[in-house]
Amino acid sequence: MTKSDRPPTLEEVAQRAGLSTGTVSRVINNAQHVSKKARQAVERAIEELGYVPNTSARSLATQRRGAVVLAISSDDPALFANLFFAEVITGVNAMIEETDLELLLVLAASERGRERFARILQSRGADGVMLLALRENDPLSRMAEDSGVPVVHGGRSLDRTPQWYVDADNRGGAHQAVEHLIARGRRNIGTVTGPLDMHVGVSRYLGFREAMALAGLADTRVAHGDFSEASGAKGMVRLLDEHPDLDAVFVASDAMAAGALTVLRDRGHEVPGEIAVVGFNDIVTAQHTQPALTTVRQPIEALGREMTRVLVRLIEGERPTPLILPTELVIRDSA
Repeated sequence: MTKSDRPPTLEEVAQRAGLSTGTVSRVINNAQHVSKKARQAVERAIEELGYVPNTSARSLATQRRGAVVLAISSDDPALFANLFFAEVITGVNAMIEETDLELLLVLAASERGRERFARILQSRGADGVMLLALRENDPLSRMAEDSGVPVVHGGRSLDRTPQWYVDADNRGGAHQAVEHLIARGRRNIGTVTGPLDMHVGVSRYLGFREAMALAGLADTRVAHGDFSEASGAKGMVRLLDEHPDLDAVFVASDAMAAGALTVLRDRGHEVPGEIAVVGFNDIVTAQHTQPALTTVRQPIEALGREMTRVLVRLIEGERPTPLILPTELVIRDSA
């Protein structure tokens, strides 16, 4: 047994055993799907450290339903064609496969979707919830938190900051994108924003405005989109019509940037010669646009993995901290 002013933690047992906290928790709670070798390693680490399981957390674990919900505030039939959501779900699933939990996916923007979500919560059919793509004052947040199960947000809300969330540095990434355009000599820079009733949309818009203000440049060349390719095309048309002096544009998602590039090509504008373009997300298609898209990479699959990791830790009775993932500018041909 270690001599310490505090009892050893589950994380320390996992580190000593060389295994994940999820595996350690399953051994402690006599769950299935644990190898004999892993069980022996955990038991040895517990004995060496003198670890005493948290009885309340253990009691909770024995009452599990064995499922978690990923609720997305969307009922768009094109959702699964959106590579952002596809990568998030891939990350969630990869982490779920390391546990003995099942994943329930709920599209919950419509009244019927919210009713289904409510039924799952009221029946205690899930051990925890992950929420994604929430808008301002989204009812899903209240419904989930009133249920009493652990809740992790993918991103933050405009109306308040949730207790547990995983997000990307959207504001910093947008700032870096605009700084790059300014460093390339661009001065008449516009933006096509994301939805301004979502934290992610507002954060990227604020990053644009901050970078422009610090450079002493006007931030008035603005069109609004909804992260779809069609809205990016529409926003680009508006910017070109209203601001013929435009020499660069920061587009708040790669899907919208693809739409913007199509409009620029159709109107005969050279990219990046006349107008430089930077997107955000670095989905796979960013490498295949014409020209290849300079963009801000956020770790989309990692967002899904880390949301799930935080939720599993909450279910196991731990108290993880919120997490903001870094972004990175990826320079290609468009800017």
